[in-house]
Amino acid sequence: MVRTGLTRDRPPLVCITGATASGKSSLALQIAEVLEAEILSVDSMQVYRGFDIGTAKPSREEQELIVHHGIDLVEPHESFSAGAFADYAHDVLATARAAGRTVLAVGGTGLYLKALLYGLSPSTPGDPVLRDQLRREEAAEPGSLLRRLRSVDPETAARLHPNDLVRVERALEVFLVTGTTQAQWVQQHGFGDAPYRPLVFGLQRPREELRARMEERIDTMMAAGWVDEVRALLAAGVTEEMTPMKALGYREICQYLRSEIDDQELRRRIAVVCHRFAKRQGTWFNREQSIEWLEPDRGLASQLALRIREFLDGVRDA
Repeated sequence: MVRTGLTRDRPPLVCITGATASGKSSLALQIAEVLEAEILSVDSMQVYRGFDIGTAKPSREEQELIVHHGIDLVEPHESFSAGAFADYAHDVLATARAAGRTVLAVGGTGLYLKALLYGLSPSTPGDPVLRDQLRREEAAEPGSLLRRLRSVDPETAARLHPNDLVRVERALEVFLVTGTTQAQWVQQHGFGDAPYRPLVFGLQRPREELRARMEERIDTMMAAGWVDEVRALLAAGVTEEMTPMKALGYREICQYLRSEIDDQELRRRIAVVCHRFAKRQGTWFNREQSIEWLEPDRGLASQLALRIREFLDGVRDA
């Protein structure tokens, strides 16, 4: 990925990120209240209407306290991409900047954050005929695509879950079409116009502490009526094939509603997918060198509010 140099004539952008359940949203709310700022959600699932509890969407009270953007933008059956998010976010930030308002970009969807900070690489080319051939090969010999991918692109193969056949197939397709791995293709053809001068904070916690927070969050969401939310979505015509149903826990709740699993197994499966997701987030975060990682403490919100104010004032005075 090519990143052009950051210059002072580019507008400032403050981002707060971190793994799921790390507490980044709560921290951002405290900072936004001090700075009288607004929040732009950098979350690929909070854009969908009706998916509230399981996506940890800000409550009505929180949205009344602090103006939020990037929430409830589309219906569950509609598509919404990282590119669409970047276009939307640029408009929100430009409008706020013209009015003298501060907006904090807050969330843990790595691709959305990358799209906001650096732009997106052009899509890697594909071949539908080849893709169909690969699917037939996998059907005839399960596991064959992953073995082939390991031989030509071991880095991607190691990163993908063995059951994630869609991404395994796509990575192998890219190599067979272009002769390069996905990472190599993006590096050669990627672009990044770096439209902002960013200050990016990441909230991190010890692994066991984060795991405990995830477990507590699952219990809280269940008590808040998460199962009823999914039941209502299904009754309204939302299907499991729709994109927001890929949000953490929703498919597992669908399994529960079909009586395929009991309460204990439901909670266990949701915990597993949350932990796996946090691990994938960590992989992305480790590649992003611009993030300044911080551990939570009682005075962190006040400290960051001061640093953000100094950063914004410094850019404006430059």
